[in-house]
Amino acid sequence: MTVILGLTGSIGMGKTTVSRMFADEGVPVFDADAEVHRLQGPEGALVAAIEAEFPGTTGADGVDRTSLAEAVLGEPERLRRLEALIHPAVARAREDFIAAHEGAPLVLLDIPLLFEKGGADRVDRIAVVSAPEDIQRARVLARPGMTGEKFARILALQMPDAEKRARADFVIPTGGSFEETRAAVRRIVACLGRPADS
Repeated sequence: MTVILGLTGSIGMGKTTVSRMFADEGVPVFDADAEVHRLQGPEGALVAAIEAEFPGTTGADGVDRTSLAEAVLGEPERLRRLEALIHPAVARAREDFIAAHEGAPLVLLDIPLLFEKGGADRVDRIAVVSAPEDIQRARVLARPGMTGEKFARILALQMPDAEKRARADFVIPTGGSFEETRAAVRRIVACLGRPADS
């Protein structure tokens, strides 16, 4: 039986790096963010619907993510309308992915807002990536176009790191060395990734 592991963590905690580490260990990975990028990219399935709902936020390259973020951040009703477009499409892609990897002992669902959007009940186990607050802040503020105000608005939409860690089955530390983080990933794969008959 396939074990479905949900991977989550707040912005700047190193989730993308950890997700790649699971893939390096041979675990099939579904990246919800990458799926959103595909759906919003050139000729993406959601581009026309997003333009209709939020005029001026798309172009030849698909959705302009900066313009779209500015249109919805701090605007709960607009954000709900955007999520009503995105979440069902991502959910369909996720179900297709799980079906395609039915025989794998372990699959990873990389879902940034796993707790916040009610996805925790659709996975068997949860791993949270976590780093000290000062490291998180430095990573995020180093991103192009990021400001302290924007960072604060994003954090306000996310469950606090301490609460995520308390609700997780596994906590993967990302504030130290890559080797330490990779060792934590390998321990989880060894724990969950064995075939059921082993």
